[in-house]
Order: sequence, then C-alpha cells, then structure tokens
Amino acid sequence: MHRSRVAGFIIDCKDADLDKAATFWSEALGMKSLHRHDDLYEQLDASERDLHVEVQTVRHESRIHLDIETDDIDAEVARLERLGATRVEKCRSWWVMQAPTGQRFCVVRARDLSTASGARTWE
Repeated sequence: MHRSRVAGFIIDCKDADLDKAATFWSEALGMKSLHRHDDLYEQLDASERDLHVEVQTVRHESRIHLDIETDDIDAEVARLERLGATRVEKCRSWWVMQAPTGQRFCVVRARDLSTASGARTWE
C-alpha cells in the first residue's frame, strides 16, 4: 500500500531570465517568491492552496507540468504505468513520466502524506 497526491505545478520557462519569469508568475498568480534553489528554480508561496509552485529555467519548450508526490516512488510509477503512462527519464530521485495523452509529469518523493490534504491510499 502507498499514498500519493498532486503536489503542485512547475512552470517551465525555456532559456528564461529567472528573475523576470519569477516576477511575472508571482504577480500573475498573487503568490510571493519564497526562495531560489540552485539558480534554476524559484519557489512561490502556494501554502494557502496546499500546493508547491515553482518557476524553473529549462532547455526544452516552455510548458507547465504537474508533480505527483508519493511515499513510494516505485509503487506509484508502476501504478501509473498500468494506467498507460511511460517512463521518460530518471532524474536524481524522481521520475519524469509521460501520460498516454502526451503530457509530461514528475513523480517525486513526498515528505509526509499522513496529514496532507488530497492524499489517496492505493492498494
């Protein structure tokens, strides 16, 4: 048995100036910038929505992708594969996957889902 939920959204900005991109999305979404990670990610404050929202600089085309967080990455990836998703790339400790409809998303490790809103238990 494992648990998972939608963790949040990552705003991928191709070859963007991270300061300008983060300022735009911060203002557009009404979420203040919290802090920067590795000069590649700027986290926005989505805590009122119980989500994680980041603006990141990428080399691929700009898009918005979602993260699914789980307490068991292998089990969640297997469950999503049974639904038709495919593995695209392993990045550090998480998987980039592709839905049968073409959208990319990530399966990432959750810190604690025991009290997280929206978490579901899977057999």
